[in-house]
Amino acid sequence: MSELRRAVFLDRDGTIIEEAGYPDRLDRLVFFPFSVDAVRALNAGGFAVVVITNQSGIARGIVPEPFVAEAHAFIADRMRSGGARIDAFYYCRHHPEAIDPALRACDCRKPQPGLLRRAAVELGLDLSRSFVVGDRWKDLAAGEPDGLRGVLVRTGVGRDQEHDAGERRSGAVVVDDLAAAAAWILQQP
Repeated sequence: MSELRRAVFLDRDGTIIEEAGYPDRLDRLVFFPFSVDAVRALNAGGFAVVVITNQSGIARGIVPEPFVAEAHAFIADRMRSGGARIDAFYYCRHHPEAIDPALRACDCRKPQPGLLRRAAVELGLDLSRSFVVGDRWKDLAAGEPDGLRGVLVRTGVGRDQEHDAGERRSGAVVVDDLAAAAAWILQQP
């Protein structure tokens, strides 16, 4: 039996790409200049890199679900062209105010841990030795039940989130951006 791999779970909007509300066109997916380098460094460090993202625009009828797959293919291609790799993309299409009542409840909408747990099973990942990086406290909260260490980035809405004491996650590290998060993660035992 092979050993389970360590992973870094990355939020998408505000962490890898700029926050753009509900992007519905590829030209609205604007990469932070450090994103490809940060992912490449995590790859070189032996981590699986997995994107986990809430995409409530689907449930709300704002973003067509096929566009999310197109956006993820675009992000993956951009990473590949820079020598980086995203191992998988997982997204939650649910929201409590969904147009379709069947899309209102789930266990995968962050801060719930469903996306991380599904990725762990499907990709053979050790959650207890993994990290979660995002620009919102709820991104980090998704990893808490399984012992993931959290890193809040100040990009996206992270700078505002940093000062929300009511939501702050115990033990979380706060850094400027994904490049700083990758550097910090790579220094951990």
